[in-house]
Amino acid sequence: MRAALLGLLLVLSMHALAVEPSERLSDPALEARARSISATLRCLVCQNESIDDSNADLAHDIRLLVRQRLLAGDTDMQVRQAIVDRYGQFVLLNPPVERATYLLWFGPVAMLSVGLVGVAIWLRRRPIAPIDTAPLNEDERRRLDTLMREVDC
Repeated sequence: MRAALLGLLLVLSMHALAVEPSERLSDPALEARARSISATLRCLVCQNESIDDSNADLAHDIRLLVRQRLLAGDTDMQVRQAIVDRYGQFVLLNPPVERATYLLWFGPVAMLSVGLVGVAIWLRRRPIAPIDTAPLNEDERRRLDTLMREVDC
């Protein structure tokens, strides 16, 4: 129990260290907007976490860029678009559904469907072993009785 609590505290403290105090804006409303935007942008180094959670230098640079754009008076959409223009769609943690991202959005479902169809075809085509229901003859019955007595010992 203590180990789990210690692990949780460690994870939470690592998250708190990602956004450095020097990066934070003095205006709480702008800082909240910056954190909201940062949570939707992917760290291009780590790739599985937002720039808000990452300690990578590039994530730091993107966080600073977000804050600079907010201080310049950009809307949230303008800030996101500026980051996408600079780094591409891959920087979005939740990319839009459009022609360029169809494979990303629908590829896993298509692969799963093809796999399920393949398993269904394989199950229907596999040979079913015939069930032998012929009774035992006398020699087989004696051999079975002998084996059963050996096992009971």
